[in-house]
Amino acid sequence: MAFIRNSDELAAVQNANVGKVELAPDSGKTRIVVGLATCGIAAGATPIFDALVKAAAEFGSDDITVSQTGCVGICQYEPVFEVYKAGQPRVTYVKMTAEKALEVFEKHIKGGEVITEYTVGANNASGTPEEATSIEDTKFYAKQKRVAMRNCGVIDPENIDEYIARDGYKALNRVLTSMTPDDVIKVMLDSGLRGRGGAGFPAGRKWMFAKASQSDKKYVCCNADEGDPGAFMDRSVLEGDPHAIIEAMAIAGYAIGSDEGYIYVRAEYPIAIKRLQIAIDAAHEYGLLGSNIFGTDFSFELKLRFGAGAFVCGEETALMTSIEGNRGEPRPRPPFPAVKGLFGQPTILNNVETYANVAQIILRGADWFSSMGTEKSKGTKVFALGGNITNTGLVEIPMGTTLRTVIDEIGGGIPDGKKFKAAQTGGPSGGCIPASLQDTEIDYDNLLAIGAMMGSGGLIVMDEDTCMVDIARFFLDFTVDESCGKCAPCRIGTKRLLETLDKIIAGNGELADLDKLEELCNYIKSASLCGLGQTAPNPVLSTLHYFRDEYIAHVVDKKCPAGVCKELLSYEIIAEKCKGCTACIRVCPVGAISGEVKKPHTIDSSKCIKCGACMEKCKFGAIVRK
Repeated sequence: MAFIRNSDELAAVQNANVGKVELAPDSGKTRIVVGLATCGIAAGATPIFDALVKAAAEFGSDDITVSQTGCVGICQYEPVFEVYKAGQPRVTYVKMTAEKALEVFEKHIKGGEVITEYTVGANNASGTPEEATSIEDTKFYAKQKRVAMRNCGVIDPENIDEYIARDGYKALNRVLTSMTPDDVIKVMLDSGLRGRGGAGFPAGRKWMFAKASQSDKKYVCCNADEGDPGAFMDRSVLEGDPHAIIEAMAIAGYAIGSDEGYIYVRAEYPIAIKRLQIAIDAAHEYGLLGSNIFGTDFSFELKLRFGAGAFVCGEETALMTSIEGNRGEPRPRPPFPAVKGLFGQPTILNNVETYANVAQIILRGADWFSSMGTEKSKGTKVFALGGNITNTGLVEIPMGTTLRTVIDEIGGGIPDGKKFKAAQTGGPSGGCIPASLQDTEIDYDNLLAIGAMMGSGGLIVMDEDTCMVDIARFFLDFTVDESCGKCAPCRIGTKRLLETLDKIIAGNGELADLDKLEELCNYIKSASLCGLGQTAPNPVLSTLHYFRDEYIAHVVDKKCPAGVCKELLSYEIIAEKCKGCTACIRVCPVGAISGEVKKPHTIDSSKCIKCGACMEKCKFGAIVRK
């Protein structure tokens, strides 16, 4: 374990380890990296890793190494491992088992023969094999640009040497030895980096305000709470590249004049917590945290604090209140945290993805970062792509990429021949984007203009079988549950919204309810204390705007066009198709179906609970849902 005191010693550690990650073409070495992020472990990657480690040990060659890594991004293909053989293309093996892994070791690692049927191209989710053995050569990856996730799926997140081998802590060294705090803030301002946590406030301006605040004590905080349903971007960065966050927070501390930082991370992220703590300990041992970093008079300490899963603690003042040991509730602003934040001192708070960009901006320059993206939204954005989409997983795309590109090219389109209906961005705080707007360029301002928002980066795709009224209700139900209850507009208003949606879905709605929904939404947005309440009506407003016909169908026709809302459904047996096999009778849990063998059956609608079991069981298509 080295103790690094200057740039020469940092360079020495980098040079000593770069060959472990970037294999020289003539080195004869082979590197196997197994995806052991949460998604990989859940899919069964641990036995695969153990089998490969054992095989390599038994083979007994120093030229073969097996290591863990974070999320590669192709979550649907887990378990995943990749093979890097010196001088040869990277190979991505997917949907693996321990037995298949040993076969790969024998034929590919030892014999040099790539088993193509196990590679990512042959297992393409669209059902059409691609001419690709590496994720880099797939359509899923082609339109991506990795900045925040540059090390995820590449390095061992528990090995600081591998981070340093990829220019790790070089940005911190440059900042401390050749830049003033004002220089750092200017680079951040010129880069155009906006906070990736949701609101998109310029990171450089936030840092500038905190630096200008006069205080003997300041704090740097990281929001790693990530409460949006379907979002797992921050978790994947923490699990795959924790040192990037540590380095960035130290840079932020230097810029604003802080010597202490806190990472507020979800307690439900045990792997992220473990790797963060390992990374913090290693940074201390190398002298990259603590006192007199790189031989300067700058000192910085970093601590972890665990969140208990309260969605409201994603709001900056509620998060700080929670770190202080109090109930996580938002505080009125102003004063803003840059003036009075954690423990009443000037504080900056950015989320994981924001910090993941910082070191690269310092090393490559503001112009490099601002050359990507759109005029007002620079750089890239990480999305957790999920829902009714062929390719699910993590994607990082330049700002300004169209939704159509994400869905059709990166996502591989909608499975089973279904039509794309809408995409929901921004989690419970976001809105639904209809198919008619899928050529919208994704950036902060464009999404706000169409009633959605960037949020932290969840992107849920919905097909034609989705009920948009039910979707609005789903997200509002989550928000009602997660409201801290401090202010009446959010505590009471969202509950009234949910009750009205329940009324509509149950078939008891009136046209006047639609106007009441809009009126109440606008009141909640303008009067709520924090961002949770202010954005909670967005799913309702956006679906009312773009899918009003579905609301009207629920209210006037008492029908759910998508066939989702149970109270508005009915099941009938078509006598001409019914064979009287009695299969439906046997699966009906409430005895609502009657009839004799080999004669048409009937359904008693007064008994039917609309579970759909009969329709699923019928082999003759005799039961229809209306």
